[in-house]
Amino acid sequence: MADQYAVIGNPIEHSKSPYIHRRFAELTNQDLEYGKLLGDLEHFAADVQDFFGSGGRGMNVTVPFKEQAWRLADELGAEAHTAGAVNTLTALDDGRVRGDNTDGLGLVRDLQQNQGLDISGKRVLLLGAGGASKGVARPLLEQNPRILVIANRTAERARDLADQLQGFGVVAGCGLNDLHDEQFDLIINGTAAGLAGEVPRIPRICFGKGAWAYDMMYAAEPTAFVSWAQEHGAAHAVDGLGMLVEQAAESFFLWRGVRPDTDIVIKELRS
Repeated sequence: MADQYAVIGNPIEHSKSPYIHRRFAELTNQDLEYGKLLGDLEHFAADVQDFFGSGGRGMNVTVPFKEQAWRLADELGAEAHTAGAVNTLTALDDGRVRGDNTDGLGLVRDLQQNQGLDISGKRVLLLGAGGASKGVARPLLEQNPRILVIANRTAERARDLADQLQGFGVVAGCGLNDLHDEQFDLIINGTAAGLAGEVPRIPRICFGKGAWAYDMMYAAEPTAFVSWAQEHGAAHAVDGLGMLVEQAAESFFLWRGVRPDTDIVIKELRS
């Protein structure tokens, strides 16, 4: 019987993860099955226990369960430990479950390898302080930006996250309303506002000359944030489809020990 993997979230029907991992399996000659599970908002832990109890080998975790997955894991990878959020669960041989976070690695790889943007020395603004932003903040800092500013609707959450990241690089937290005349080279949307077609309102001046805008969300059409950023001065604006594929590739590597060709899958999804 093929090894069983799945993605869990709520909502989940839109997820491209099953297609991505099945293509990875085909490209690397791996025998596995990958499905999707609609997680119960009140009984996430039971859903995970049922999956692994029935022989599941690995699980991707998406909105809104990443922080619950962090609390559930018996063992944590370094990025997950710092982030307080998990997007990859792996069954260990001793029956325990390991939690990792591959979101940040996926984001960095998409920006640097696929988009050709060197983060070193850049002024970076990260919008949001929830599970998505927690997962990418440390890997972003490890690329040595000039500064990483985390801005959130609730300023205290942004400052708390920045405090947790002291020692990894130059980082500060503030409220969205505290952004006035600062300019950035890269603005990353890590909020869930796009699910409702909304965008976090920031001043036009935040988009410095040649600035990049990156939405961690993805869609068939330009996302609300990508469209808004293009209208407000971003020189380049892209969605998170590449990040989705790259973080999936890192999860696949953790599970199977082989790294698939992401370029092929990104092009297939774009078309």
